[in-house]
Amino acid sequence: MIDIRPFEKLGHANHGWLDARHHFSFAHYMDHDRMGWGRLRVWNDDTIAPGTGFDTHPHRNMEIITYVRQGAITHRDSLGNMGRTETGDVQVMSAGTGIFHSEHNHEDIPTRIFQIWITPTRGGHAPSWGTRHFPKTGQTGDFTVLASGYAEDTEALPIHTEARVLGLTLQRGEKAQYSLGKDRLGYLVPATGSLLLNGQTVSTRSGAAIAHEDTITLEALDDDTEIVLVDTAP
Repeated sequence: MIDIRPFEKLGHANHGWLDARHHFSFAHYMDHDRMGWGRLRVWNDDTIAPGTGFDTHPHRNMEIITYVRQGAITHRDSLGNMGRTETGDVQVMSAGTGIFHSEHNHEDIPTRIFQIWITPTRGGHAPSWGTRHFPKTGQTGDFTVLASGYAEDTEALPIHTEARVLGLTLQRGEKAQYSLGKDRLGYLVPATGSLLLNGQTVSTRSGAAIAHEDTITLEALDDDTEIVLVDTAP
């Protein structure tokens, strides 16, 4: 089962400094049929105006992954961490027992991000933050695991949940496969470009909720089709 969720039908809130699209219920956008997908709770498509951002606020018991699509985001938190994550890269904040943080766009252009929240398998762990580079060139058609709750994914940023966040870039006509497993759930969004997913078209920034599919096959319809996938336990 693959449920395509067109970009233009996502939840929408424009706050001036922040233009946000919501794949799942969030803040003032409520859809009881879209409360999450497995452990995936939030997928926001945010555009943040230059010189603005999210001021210091708290989180706890949530794995928060930020994938930067354009510009950069500058992070500060109550643990003393500070870092700048650039286009195509990813940061993970594991809120654990509690953390305060801010996220600001100090660039001269709008910053565009995917903000992905995944519920932890177990709470009570210490909070943490990290960032890593997503290699956009020299790939062989395989997904790169960016964040993972599984010990075997040694190069991925750790998260405390039964899920993986993966990235892949394909050129027009290139294909890739991913073994999801019929007992798992997937949620896929093309950050740029469009693609065929098991024969169905997924356009730029639209979502695809995937269930009961042992293997998914992707074919890029555009050059530099950049794909983000969450593979989660039900």
